[in-house]
Amino acid sequence: MRCAVMGVVNVTPDSFSDGGRYFDVDRAIAHGLALVAEGADVVDVGGESSRPGAEPVDAAEERRRVLPVIAALAPVVRVSVDTVKASVAEAALDAGASIVNDISAELWPVAAEAGAGWVAMHMRGRPETMQREPRYDDVVREVHAFVLDRARRALDAGVPEVWVDPGIGFGKTAAHNVTLLRHLGDLVASGFPVLVGTSRKSFLGVLAPGADGRPAPVHQRLPASLASAAWAMAAGCAMVRVHDVAATVQAATLVGALGPPHPAREREADGTGVTGAGAARARASATGAGAADAAGPDAAGAA
Repeated sequence: MRCAVMGVVNVTPDSFSDGGRYFDVDRAIAHGLALVAEGADVVDVGGESSRPGAEPVDAAEERRRVLPVIAALAPVVRVSVDTVKASVAEAALDAGASIVNDISAELWPVAAEAGAGWVAMHMRGRPETMQREPRYDDVVREVHAFVLDRARRALDAGVPEVWVDPGIGFGKTAAHNVTLLRHLGDLVASGFPVLVGTSRKSFLGVLAPGADGRPAPVHQRLPASLASAAWAMAAGCAMVRVHDVAATVQAATLVGALGPPHPAREREADGTGVTGAGAARARASATGAGAADAAGPDAAGAA
């Protein structure tokens, strides 16, 4: 089974990746439908930019942006709402979303009340401040401990489907991002389905510069985005969040066809490891087959 692919719809005027191309509601809906046609398993709709330096958006304005888009897309694809506001998450779930993609890692009570999925992501600081000299003593230990703690709290609160996301690019340097990517297998081994988003992020342009040696701009980061997504897939991650859905689905299909590349995935293949079982349940959930079964590990498996 291939890794699930989450497509991005930014209903914002200031997204780093598309510069407000889908700020108009009708254009946002059309883009979401295009992502479905390209093979997206989930469409992630957000009305507030989380790029470095972004300013917060009023909750009423955020609801105005995302609710009609979610209502239009929910009948044809599984929809997640990318928000940090409880009132927006509640309204989005009422409109048809079934996952709260939460960069604040604080909204699990909303998901528990609604019986919805929830993504616990790590972020150091807030979007407006997160890239101001982020520091860690041990980035892997600190990030993993944080998201797993939040994930366990969510399970205890009754959230039926819990995902963890290391928050690549959210309060991290390029070196921090590389280290977290290198250790994705450790997070997968927790048993919680792992979501990773590297698509078009600035550190990719730094690590994979253009022919002139300068950091690659946003529109030239597709190869690096695909490479990092494929890396996450090979590590056993259950879903990748991307802007370029068609290319990523093709890559995911190939990676899935190649089979288990390391022991964690081999355990998935023979059904002997919690890592593989958790990832398989998550993929089934993302594609709409058994969301209630994708809750993550039991207490012993999460320890």
